Amino acid sequence: MKTGLRLQKIAQMITGRYDHIWDCCCDHGLLGFNLLKAEAAQTVHFVDIVPALLAQIEMTLQHHWQGEQQAWQVHCIDAGKLPLSAFSTHAATDKHLIIIAGIGGELVIRLMQSLLPLSENYLIEFILCPVHHNYKVRQFLIDNKLALLDEALVFEKGRGYEIVHVACKSNKNCKKSSKITHPLSAVGSLMWDFTDPLHLDYLQKTIGHYQRIAKNSNADAQLILEQYLTLLI
Repeated sequence: MKTGLRLQKIAQMITGRYDHIWDCCCDHGLLGFNLLKAEAAQTVHFVDIVPALLAQIEMTLQHHWQGEQQAWQVHCIDAGKLPLSAFSTHAATDKHLIIIAGIGGELVIRLMQSLLPLSENYLIEFILCPVHHNYKVRQFLIDNKLALLDEALVFEKGRGYEIVHVACKSNKNCKKSSKITHPLSAVGSLMWDFTDPLHLDYLQKTIGHYQRIAKNSNADAQLILEQYLTLLI
């Protein structure tokens, strides 16, 4: 199966090498397969809660993967319960990247609520690509003191997808990434290219969405709308 533009962009955003990459809600495993071939991590973990999908992924890996067996693991578990402790030989220095893509924003937040406490003991970065509720996800990340490493806006089959790569800021409750971080914006910052008509169209559609909600005297929507409108100034 051909990898779509969204998954291709996520793979391109992974520029360093990790000890462990956790491809959560991995579906058919296309992203994980690409990361495995690119040797992006010592171990690539395929995570989903659908047994049939994971059985197919495991069979494909067993038949076609020519590298070391420990280069991949398959986990049929809730993505909010990743067994990092079982795979961290050096907990203080092992680098983990957790990828959550292809699911709704509210579910992304639920999973992050379970996963963020792990940042107290492990060096963890996250790449998130929700299918909707991007503002809500971003605001959750800001509220939980995560910082931006990179972000992108990619279009696939006429739909825009926001991808954010984040890590902990320096505080007593998390292990801080050594990479350069940027302030995280609830409406996006680094991802925008307003010379691109697709970006302008995506912004206008987002503004239109919140304008419709704000018409019903929704104060929260009005505040969100005003933030998106500042991008046009």
